[in-house]
Amino acid sequence: MKFELKEDYIELFKLIKVMDLVDSGAQAKYIVADGYVKRNGETETRKRAKIVKGDTIEVAEAIIEVV
Repeated sequence: MKFELKEDYIELFKLIKVMDLVDSGAQAKYIVADGYVKRNGETETRKRAKIVKGDTIEVAEAIIEVV
């Protein structure tokens, strides 16, 4: 799935919430903190990591391409 970035960046937990992969922002923060999210193939545990164009985020089976 693709996410069109309209700002300079989006925080990781907000991206996960906007893409409807979780029910709440709090749940998004938990899965990031627990190491279930990969950014460009590397585990990302910073909830507020700045996601920019060109990043690829993996959450379980879902892959988000930021364009």
